[in-house]
Amino acid sequence: MTYTADYSDNIKRLRKAIDEADAIVIGAGAGLSTAAGFTYSGERFEEYFSDFGEKYGFNDMYSGGFYPYKEPEEMWAYWSRYIYINRYMNAPKPVYEDLFELVKNKDYFVITTNVDHCFQKAGFDKKRLFYTQGDYGLFQCSEPCSDVTYDNGEIIRKMVDEQQGMRIPSELIPKCPRCGKPLTMNLRSDDKFVEDEGWRQACERYEEFLRARQGKILYLELGVGYNTPVLPDTAHRNRQKWAKKQPRTGNLTILNDNIKERRCA
Repeated sequence: MTYTADYSDNIKRLRKAIDEADAIVIGAGAGLSTAAGFTYSGERFEEYFSDFGEKYGFNDMYSGGFYPYKEPEEMWAYWSRYIYINRYMNAPKPVYEDLFELVKNKDYFVITTNVDHCFQKAGFDKKRLFYTQGDYGLFQCSEPCSDVTYDNGEIIRKMVDEQQGMRIPSELIPKCPRCGKPLTMNLRSDDKFVEDEGWRQACERYEEFLRARQGKILYLELGVGYNTPVLPDTAHRNRQKWAKKQPRTGNLTILNDNIKERRCA
C-alpha cells in the first residue's frame, strides 16, 4: 500500500507540474528506451542475435557492437541487424507515445542522448528535438572527409535481407561517396563524430528555446544515469541566465524520473 500511495502522489505531482508549466524541457537517456522495451540482452538478444552469440561468445547487443570482427562483411551483418531492430522497428511498449500525449499541447523541447529515433516516431515535432549523440539512421565518413551524413534506411534493409551465414554481400559494404573510405555510424564515440547541418540547426533551436522562454519552466529528466546526464548542467546554466532577468522569482522546477522535486530559487 505504501508503494501505491507513493506512486499516486508522484503522478499527481508530475501532472500538476506539467499543467502549470509555461514551457517544458525534457532530457531523456537510455533508460526511457529500456522502459519502452528496447532491451539489449535476454529474450530480445536471443530472438535476433542468438547465432552471433553462439559463434562469438557474447550475450548482449552492446558487447556485440564492440566485438573485433575480422571482416567488414561480418561486422555489417551484425550492425545492420542491430540498427534495423533498434532504429527502424517500433518500440514494443508505447512509453514515448504516452509521454507525447502528456506534453503535445504544451510548449516543449526535447534534448536526448538516445539515438533510436523513438521520439520522432511517437509524434514529437522534429523541430523540437535535439539528438546530441547522433542517430542510428545516419552514416558518416569514417575519416571524416566532410561534415555530411547519409540516410541509411535503404542500405540497412538490404543488408538485413541479403545477409547469409552472418555475412553481407561484399558489394553492400558502405563507402563514402566523396572519398571512398568506409562509412560508419553517426554516433558520438570519439573526436571523429560529425555534427552535420541538421545537428547544428537542432542545437541552435534548442539554445533559442532556452533563451526565449519565460514564466514557469519545467525540466523533466527521464531515463538518465550518471554516465550521460542530460539536464542538470543545462538547467543550472539556464537558471543562471534566467535569474539575471528574473532574480526574485523561483519558477524553475526540475523533476527526474524518480519524481524528486528541486525548485531553483
